[in-house]
Amino acid sequence: MAKILVIEDDEAIRENVLELLESEGYEVLGAENGREGLKIAQNAIPDLILCDVMMPELTGYAVLTTLQENPALSHIPFIFLTAKGDRLDFRYGMELGADDYLMKPCLPNEILRAVAARLDKKASLNAHYLQELQRQASEDLLTHLPNRTRLRDLFQTLVQNSSTLVAGQEQLIPVLCIGLDRFERINHTLGYDVGDRLLQVAAQRIWESFDPSTSTILARLSDDVFVAILGEHLSRHQVMAQMQTLLEQLSQPFAIEEENLVMTASIGITYYPRDGQDINPLIQNASRALNQAREQGGNKYQFYIPTFYVGSSDRLNLEADLRYALERQELDVHYQPQVSLHTGNVIGAEALIRWQHPERGWISPAKFIPIAEETGLIDAIGKWVLVQACKQGKNWQQFNPNFQVSVNLSPRQLTHIPLRQWLLDTLISMGYIPGTLELELTENALVEQKLEALKILNSLKSIGVKLALDDFGTGYSSLEYLKDFPFDTLKIDRCFIKRIEMNMKQQSLVAAIIKMSHSLDLQVVAEGVETEPEVRFLQAQNCEIIQGYYFSQPLGKEEFEAQILNPEKRLPKLLLEKRGKDWDKYIKD
Repeated sequence: MAKILVIEDDEAIRENVLELLESEGYEVLGAENGREGLKIAQNAIPDLILCDVMMPELTGYAVLTTLQENPALSHIPFIFLTAKGDRLDFRYGMELGADDYLMKPCLPNEILRAVAARLDKKASLNAHYLQELQRQASEDLLTHLPNRTRLRDLFQTLVQNSSTLVAGQEQLIPVLCIGLDRFERINHTLGYDVGDRLLQVAAQRIWESFDPSTSTILARLSDDVFVAILGEHLSRHQVMAQMQTLLEQLSQPFAIEEENLVMTASIGITYYPRDGQDINPLIQNASRALNQAREQGGNKYQFYIPTFYVGSSDRLNLEADLRYALERQELDVHYQPQVSLHTGNVIGAEALIRWQHPERGWISPAKFIPIAEETGLIDAIGKWVLVQACKQGKNWQQFNPNFQVSVNLSPRQLTHIPLRQWLLDTLISMGYIPGTLELELTENALVEQKLEALKILNSLKSIGVKLALDDFGTGYSSLEYLKDFPFDTLKIDRCFIKRIEMNMKQQSLVAAIIKMSHSLDLQVVAEGVETEPEVRFLQAQNCEIIQGYYFSQPLGKEEFEAQILNPEKRLPKLLLEKRGKDWDKYIKD
């Protein structure tokens, strides 16, 4: 049942209202003045607030103004219950953001009808945001093709409806990764608008190259890569002929804004069920074949050959070097600051592992983390990163006692080590406050063993650490995890933030994500923020925290301490003073 806070300095009236609401089955909270009411609202997050206007210490108007300035509380329906019945009083209260204005004395049914109406509207809005989020979260905003989330569902449906055996012979379903060669040069030389239009036309050409009578699936995987799952069983020669036709069609000039652009494409091909039973390994294998085709000059197709990748000497050498990287002190932790959009101050940092190889130089985490996962080295590496991050965070808490460190947890770390007890022992041994440690997980870490993951996350919450859902929107069933898992923070993936001021649908999606997160009492962090327009849009949506190159790249601990942890390092004052202004034009109604 809904939780209702009543803020009223007249004890008799307050008790009557509380008794009335409690008799209707509501959970009730009472406060005798505005200051106490604010404290209760911040701690309990009620579903609705009934508030008097004239009170000692803090008026009802001041209470509402303070609530509106807090993104975590601004969505709470607010009803004034007061004897101030002047038309101007009513107008002023509504302009501040009140949802209703009840005059004392009022009948019990008036209060109950007003409360029910506000709660019904809140439930309706939540349902609307949920529906809109579900719709947009399954679609690529630029091409309107299914995104990776939707692709997984479509693939499972296709597999369930397909027979992999015909006359005793295994029937293979081709899975393709189709990449536009050297696409980035279009963005760099002609601009992103031309690049976006090119992607739209290319997507249309790819789709039209397939037989419309089949159940072929086409989705957009990343900036310049599409995934196609052919909905029919084709022989190798038939696939080769179809791929050659597709390459020829994509090599024809594209007429984009009075420009005739010539592009080529490369295609990687793998097969279900021979090369993988799930969409993830199939995409990975097709991507490997795509990369091989590109390494050979592009404008060609390449079939996935398992033995080539298993026997890769370079990968084996990298794996061997990684096994000794810790003891050779080649690994390091860099920190990217997280900045409050309300104060402009650095409130924490995300810990990011780096590897400086003595011969290869800096090696991307995207290259060595998958190897660590596959070999089990991630257990030791992950523990080392957590310890280093907590040690450094404790040192920096001398500058800010609430300084928070965020650390990524891999899927293997979540399920393959007794994480709770080890983490508890570690935090106690170094005297680290659990509430200033945030563990970040992607949806991929949760999808395989949902019940086991839920049990582990609840055990971690029991020791006081915070949990964040990372890369929101790029996984499988984001909304399901928001509903079922005990997260404190949602991190919006950078793909939703990039050039957001230029894309109305993107703005609508991000606005819906932030609003839905706040309704679920989740703090929002926007990743990959690089420009002032992106900052201003996020401010207008009451996003709490940003992280990205607009403020700072990831830094070593010495650089972080020298450049970031000083009172003068904050978002520009002018940007904070103009918070949220002049940016309504970026919000789609």
